[in-house]
Order: sequence, then structure tokens, then C-alpha cells
Amino acid sequence: MVSDAGQLMSSEHDDHQGEITSLEGIPALSLDAISSVAYGPEAMLAVLATAGAGALDRIEPITVAIVVLLAILVFSYRQVIQAYPDGGGCYAVSKANLGRRASHLGAAALVVDYVLTVAVSIAAGVAALVSAFPSLAPDSLPISLGILALLTALNLRGLATSARALFLPTAVFIIGIYVVIVGGFLRSHPAPGSGVHPAIIPKAAAAVGILLLLKAFAAGCSALTGVEAIANDVPGFREPRVRRAMRTEMLLGGILATMLLGLAVLTVKFHIAPSQTQTVLSQITAVSLGRGPAYFVVDLATTLILAIAANTSFGGLPVLASLLARDNLVPHVFALRGDRPVYRYGVVMLAVASGALLIAVNANTNALIPLFAIGVFTGFTLSQSGLVRHWATERPKMWLARATLNGIGALMTAVATVIFVVTKFTSGAWVVIVAIPILLYCFARVSRYYEEVGRELGLGTIPRRPTPDGSLVVVAVNAVSAMTEQALSMALSLSKDVLALSVQFDEASAAALRSTWNRWEPGVELVIIRSATRSVTKPMLRYLRSARIVAHRRVLVLIPEVEPRKLRHQVLQNQRGLILANVLRRHSDVTVARMPFPLVRE
Repeated sequence: MVSDAGQLMSSEHDDHQGEITSLEGIPALSLDAISSVAYGPEAMLAVLATAGAGALDRIEPITVAIVVLLAILVFSYRQVIQAYPDGGGCYAVSKANLGRRASHLGAAALVVDYVLTVAVSIAAGVAALVSAFPSLAPDSLPISLGILALLTALNLRGLATSARALFLPTAVFIIGIYVVIVGGFLRSHPAPGSGVHPAIIPKAAAAVGILLLLKAFAAGCSALTGVEAIANDVPGFREPRVRRAMRTEMLLGGILATMLLGLAVLTVKFHIAPSQTQTVLSQITAVSLGRGPAYFVVDLATTLILAIAANTSFGGLPVLASLLARDNLVPHVFALRGDRPVYRYGVVMLAVASGALLIAVNANTNALIPLFAIGVFTGFTLSQSGLVRHWATERPKMWLARATLNGIGALMTAVATVIFVVTKFTSGAWVVIVAIPILLYCFARVSRYYEEVGRELGLGTIPRRPTPDGSLVVVAVNAVSAMTEQALSMALSLSKDVLALSVQFDEASAAALRSTWNRWEPGVELVIIRSATRSVTKPMLRYLRSARIVAHRRVLVLIPEVEPRKLRHQVLQNQRGLILANVLRRHSDVTVARMPFPLVRE
């Protein structure tokens, strides 16, 4: 009793250690969203700058609109967390309220977005590093793959491990941005030696068309990617999971909203404009803090946080893949968890796909940005629409207000998605438009396979009662040995009808085996087949198809083989058992079992 209780307590402790708290949810699942303040405002300014310097101050009302959408999304995903605590986010909502096809679309969009998030985040972080140290430019791809390998290793040890490892740099980045914002508010002019030259704003404001404003809004919405990740991985939190996840969602919303608004105000206050040599965030940091030690701390923290923002995907995609596996849309291996509470196959799949993408574009951020955010905004739209249907069906207290809020959110994210697709289609967004249907096709094929297997297995039906019908066990024999004795003992424990079958290449070896067998008298018939071509598989296949064997309803072929003491000794074995087993499985109806004979350890 003491031992069992101790083991149980140890297991519970291990599980507890593998889960995250509300604060740990920020570095584990929110870095994608938080790090977007480094490129979201810049994306808006890049669009507005096409209308002239006088249009740059429009960043403030556009940022307010984005923060309003952020608030809608945060409150919406709090509702998703509460209604669907098993995780899955958009996929779970769509599946429950919009039907199978919509849920598949949401899942495919999220898979694409998760892979892109990893590639974009790492490439952006390395690009920032190369900006500070140009000599590293030729090594951008190896550095990117190295960061990817490190994040993969951390997440294979569990979500909590990665959260704790990334907590310090996340805290430094968040505190640094707030210091920049406060410092900028306290200054009336740029800090001495900032090296930033404010844009000259004309007296008459530039006329800005509605289409340009919408494009700037859509570009700035890239700052909202990652908001859904917390709802996707609710099971990763400690108990009470729902309350902790909702708290993290609110905390993320508050941090992101205040950062975006603060940086937008400083952008207008100091007339910051896009630059070919310096990022917008770097310029704001310089005018607020100067180019002293504080500037370099924030700059390096930004570089690091961009590189590790990929951790958001490592928290979200494996859980999503596990849900898809349970619904027979991806291979069931993605639903398996190891000793640590982590879906390792989802982690590895994400790493491989992201690594391939980084190699394909040579870790070039500009080649990845046009693909970014389309998938996640498709998910936003589906989850918001699904919640509208959910409230209309359930009709809880204040359901109309909730449905209205989600309806507005669905409309706003749908508009942003359309603008993304239209404005970035020729810049590379077509890749996402093609990738999503391919994933949908794969989902359909995998689902069809599992349906066919389920029908063959009779899943969901009550089978006939099992009956002993005298199965035949055929033991593959090469020589009389201790391994042969164990194999025959195993066979006799399974059935009374046992046959030893051996393929010999010449009469002398066949006679020697027959003589030894007769002296041994194991009580099992030995059948020896001659093979003039020195092939084992073909003569055995022919015999197993003979009338004597086919007359039995069930035939089990037992193949004994040596299990070497050390793994490296495996290459010294002839692998005949593996080859024979594969051939028999493919070309006959018999059941095949390989029985290891472990050698005594030295």
C-alpha cells in the first residue's frame, strides 16, 4: 500500500509539474501576440506612408479600431474557453455549431497559421539579430534552424518546461516596452543623441481613402495573431484550468492593448515614419530612452522575443492535432502522449514542417510575411460565427448581447481576411489559398481510411462469441536449439495443432536436421522443404498456400529470432525473420508473430 501510494503521488506530482499557471501561460502561449507589437505598428505605417507623411497620424484611430477588435476577440475566446474546456478553439466551436466542413476549414487554416507563425517568428528574430550584427547574414538559415531545434527540444520536455525557460526574456521584453512608453510620454522632444529625424508633417492632412485605411487596418491586425492559442490549449493549464486560462486571456488582452495604444500615440507624437535601416519600434525606443544601455536591452529583448514567439505554435498545434486525431482526420499517432504531458508527434511534425519552410525561403522574412495571418483570421471568423449560433441555440442570460458582440467580431475579422487575400494574393498569399484545400483533401482521405477500417473491424457492433476452432501454429525452424525449444513451447501453449517448418538448401543439411529432430523427439511434426534457389520466402509461401494449410481457418506463423545483447549487434543478425515476416504479411492470409529470444546479458 505504501509503495502504491508513493507511486501515485509521484505520478500526480509529475503531471502537476507538466502543467502551467496563469502567468506561465504568457510565455507559453502568448508570445506570438505580444511580440507582434514589434511589427504590427510598422505594418500599418508602411501602408499609410504610401499616401504621404500626412497620413501617418491615422495610425491612432486605426489602432483604436484594432484594440476594439482585440477586446471582442478576448471576450469571445474567454467564452470559448468556458464552453469548450477540452481545447481546440476554433475547431471545437465550428464542429459544435457550424458543421463538419466548417470545422475542417478552421482546423486546416489553424495548421497553416501555426506552421507560418514558427517560421515567421524565427526568421524575424534572426533578421533583427543580423541587423545588429551584419556579419551573421550568411548564417541566417543555420541560426534559424538552430533556434528551431532548441525550441523543439524544450517543448519535447513539456509545455511547462518551455514556459519557465522563456519567462525571464518575456518579462524583460514586456517591462522594457512599458518603460519605453512611459519614457516617451514624459518627453516633449526626442532624447538627445537618438539619431531619429521626425518626419515632416504637412500642414494640410493628406486625403486618405477608405481602401487604404482598410489595408492599413488589415496590416495592423497581424498584431492579433496568437490571441486564439490560449483557447486551443486549455488542458495545458493547472486546475482550475478554465479559470486560469480565462485569466491568462484577459492578461494578454490588457498587455497587448496598452502596448499597441501607447506605441501608436508615441508614433504620432514624435512623427515616426518607416525607415529602410531602422524598425519603427527601434526608433520609438531611441527617442524615448536615447541610445544608452536601456536602448540595447530593449532591442536585444525584442530580438529574442521575436525568435522565441514560435513557442505559441508549439503550445497550440500539438493539442489541435490530438483533437483531429481523435476525430479521425489525421493519423492516430498524434493523439499519443509520452511520459511527459506532451504530444511529441505534433511537436516534431510542426518542427519538420517549419524547418522545411525556412529552408525553402532561406529564412527570408519578406517571403513569409505575405502568407501570415490569413489562416488565423479565417479561424477568428469561424469561431465568432460559431458562437453566434451557439448563443442563438442555447439562449442563456444576455444571449442577444453576446451574439451581437460575436457577430460584430465575425464581420470585422471576415473583412480583414478578405482584404488580406485580395491585397496579398500575388505577393504569396496564393500559397495559403492552395495549402488549405490540400489539407482538407488530406483530412477527407484519412477520415475515409478510418471509416473503412472501422467497418472491417465491426466497430460499434457486437461480434459473435469467440470459439476455439483448432488453429494451426506453424513454427519457422532453422536448427535444433534452445530458441527452437522455446518457440515450440510457446506454440503448444497456444494450440494443440503445431507444425515445425524448415527450409533447407541441400540434402545433407536436411538429413542432419531430420536426424537431430528424431533424437530430440519434441512431439511436434517437422516438415522440411528443399529450396534449390536458396530462397526461404518463396518455398514457405507455396507451402502455406497448400491444401493442408488452407484447410485450417486460422493459421499463425511463429518466427523465433535472436535478440542481441546490444543494439549495435543488431547489424550482425541476418534479418531473415524480419524479411520473412514482411513477405508473409503482404502475400498471405496467415497471422505472423515474431518471438524474440533474448541473449543473456554479460
